[in-house]
Amino acid sequence: MAGEQLEVLFKVLAVLERLNIDYVIGGSFASSAHGFARATMDIDLLAAINREHANLLVSEIGPEFYADEQSIIRAINERRHFNIIHIDTGFKVDIFVAKPGGFDEKQLERRRLRVINDEPEQKAYVATAEDTILAKLKWYRLGNEVSDRQWQDVIGIIKIQGDRLDLSYLKQWANRLGVSNLLEKALAQGQGSKE
Repeated sequence: MAGEQLEVLFKVLAVLERLNIDYVIGGSFASSAHGFARATMDIDLLAAINREHANLLVSEIGPEFYADEQSIIRAINERRHFNIIHIDTGFKVDIFVAKPGGFDEKQLERRRLRVINDEPEQKAYVATAEDTILAKLKWYRLGNEVSDRQWQDVIGIIKIQGDRLDLSYLKQWANRLGVSNLLEKALAQGQGSKE
């Protein structure tokens, strides 16, 4: 991730931390951290955000970002996502509102603090390799299984992580999320041709 993008990311994360909002970085950034790196123009966060946070978030994020309070409230009510956009760069942070219980809660519970930037050293919470695989398989299924990018992200994580993956956890949650067949196919493909 480019330095400018990291700077924007850490400004948003600083606000979430000041407001005591638990978050985890997912999406392409997490798959790049666990698999093969690829460029992205936005970053996905899962956050335990509620209505009381909406006004505070907008006021804390400051004038260099675009954040619409009504969109945030609507996303919180509907358990969907909203965007925060850095005005100068156009870099977008998508914040997905965590649903209580289930897989969202599990991702926040299992998140890991990782060094994201070396100089200066900056850390942030990133989804585990297993949770990144499961989330991407879920999105792949929701997108009618046509996104080559999502699929290649999953295969990349499997190839890089190999035996470090918790297969029992993966299979349990793949079953609960209705993506068991996709997981089996991905494991066969990813483990069958290690680069």
